[in-house]
Amino acid sequence: MKGSSPNTKEETVPAQYGWLWCPFRRYRTRPRNKSKVFPWFGLDIGGTLVKLVYFEPKDITAEEEKEEVESLKSIRKYLTSNVAYGSTGIRDVHLELKDLTLCGRKGNLHFIRFPTHDMPAFIQMGKDKNFSSLHTVFCATGGGSYKFEQDFLTIGDLQLHKLDELDCLIKGILYIDSVGFNGRSQCYYFENPADSEKCQKLPFDLKNPYPLLLVNIGSGVSILAVYSKDNYKRVTGTSLGGGTFFGLCCLLTGCSTFEEALEMASRGDSTKVDKLVRDIYGGDYERFGLPGWAVASSFGNMMSKEKREAASKEDLARATLITITNNIGSIARMCALNENINQVVFVGNFLRVNTIAMRLLAYALDYWSKGQLKALFSEHEKCLPAKD
Repeated sequence: MKGSSPNTKEETVPAQYGWLWCPFRRYRTRPRNKSKVFPWFGLDIGGTLVKLVYFEPKDITAEEEKEEVESLKSIRKYLTSNVAYGSTGIRDVHLELKDLTLCGRKGNLHFIRFPTHDMPAFIQMGKDKNFSSLHTVFCATGGGSYKFEQDFLTIGDLQLHKLDELDCLIKGILYIDSVGFNGRSQCYYFENPADSEKCQKLPFDLKNPYPLLLVNIGSGVSILAVYSKDNYKRVTGTSLGGGTFFGLCCLLTGCSTFEEALEMASRGDSTKVDKLVRDIYGGDYERFGLPGWAVASSFGNMMSKEKREAASKEDLARATLITITNNIGSIARMCALNENINQVVFVGNFLRVNTIAMRLLAYALDYWSKGQLKALFSEHEKCLPAKD
């Protein structure tokens, strides 16, 4: 890396921090004011969104500030003084982690996101702000770290150090839970998720995390059985994930953003679209314990021209959300039973501002497992690497 001494022994950043930023390299015995390691970034380049984590040092000495080059000051000011970048980049201020100590430095952790289709603009911004004068290597995970690798090199003069996204996911969920959320618990669950009036979001202590079923919902879904930080396996997955929900909503409703799709779903009635058990049996199917309100056939009512004409775009969006969510919940439950795991954590960008899906998952797992399975969520679920 530029700025390092040729005979300085380098160490990679500890593995538990690998999801946060590039292993830019740490220097064992160098004085702090000689170590040109800032800025610290981490990139998760998914199929739908890019998630960027930026560590802002807050313990900069007067000597360090005096020696800082203008490009570094410009980058820090740009990232921390804005909450929006262009028309699509967003810094999630409410997720900022304050007063962390990482690699001996104290500072704040910022979370920024933008659509993957805007990656060329990000690379150009890196070139314009002269990132390569500070670093020659960025750490990245996700499929986009392969897709955009050559663009980073040819346009931004930056190399990507690619890390396995599932390794990063495991380390990330354990690390983020260990630091908490500015004095609050990182992990939580819903009590009475089916009752809008009684539903409560309650903290959950993940002090004994193993074994753990980790359901990562990005554009697609990966499900991992985690037995320790170094012992896990990918149990299964499904291509029906957040990308499916958004894509189908775009086709069925004409919406143009994920937020718009969710807003429409919040106002819809899926029973006008789905065929329920009671539509077939006139009530519950008691022999097999199927309640009348259970979905027997997603979009089953759309076989009728009359019901197609009566269904609104909001109803279609709601039914799409429930179809995807029920499928994920059903697969997760079967995996938990097969692996004999009762702690199930759902993460991924699909759950961002998506309380409807989270409550559906919480209720489904609790109901179909007769209270044996609990759906857990993380405050920073969208910031963890998502398998697309």
